[in-house]
Amino acid sequence: MSIYTETARFDTGRALTETEMRRIAPSIFAVTAHESRSERFQPIPTIEILRGLMREGFMPVGAKQSRSRTEGKAGFTKHLIRMRRIDDGKIYHVGDTVCEILLKNANDGTSAYELMAGLFRVRCLNSLVTQTGTIDAIKVRHSGDVQHKVIEGTYRVLGEAERTLAAPQDWSTLKLNRDERDILADAAHVLRFGDGEGETTTPIKAEQLLVPRRHDDRADDLWTVWNVVQENAVKGGLRGVGRDDLGRPRRMKSRAVNGIDQDIKLNKALWLIGEKMAALKGAR
Repeated sequence: MSIYTETARFDTGRALTETEMRRIAPSIFAVTAHESRSERFQPIPTIEILRGLMREGFMPVGAKQSRSRTEGKAGFTKHLIRMRRIDDGKIYHVGDTVCEILLKNANDGTSAYELMAGLFRVRCLNSLVTQTGTIDAIKVRHSGDVQHKVIEGTYRVLGEAERTLAAPQDWSTLKLNRDERDILADAAHVLRFGDGEGETTTPIKAEQLLVPRRHDDRADDLWTVWNVVQENAVKGGLRGVGRDDLGRPRRMKSRAVNGIDQDIKLNKALWLIGEKMAALKGAR
């Protein structure tokens, strides 16, 4: 979901430096609003919030910034930072789930300040992870007493983040039958490939979302099945044969979801489907 270099490794656990962040996502350091904003627009300097979270023990381990075609906007545009505790003494293994905080902001009017809890699944110790869920927590508009709202919301999302860590344990005890797995895949298929009316025209089939990419993911519990579906939906690379305008067969491959907003929206919706399925299956 974000640029993840060796800085995010689970075996060394080094945070991004401010120099690295300035290179990857310079808009993190904007302390004023873009000139297109009115006087009512209150800039929220991401770097100030980030330094506060770092004092609480949350360190930046990944960053990403949206491109802007407008000259002069690159220093103010939408950005996303991933943070986690790297001094908590935890030793991670492949398959473990780690809780992270996602911070999204922009000072050009393209995004509110948003702080979310996210779960990430360790795929290998040298930083390869799969996002397993984004849990909406707080959104602060760039107007009014933003400083107070941001501080208050930060502590709320930290509590929410800890609560979500129960999901892997709970969901992994819930076995899904074939019909339930198909329901999960069908819902995710419409989310990922459906149009505004919920119609899908892609040659990619819903059952392709259920095909595991790793041997360890061949299981029928909700946590594993949900992770397989989520990864296939977000990472792309699924192949199908469609038709061109003349009706001739045409091979195609699904694209990865790379946009910051699209990624967050899809992950939130997929997480909601998982929660609904867990509730139906009688999870705590």
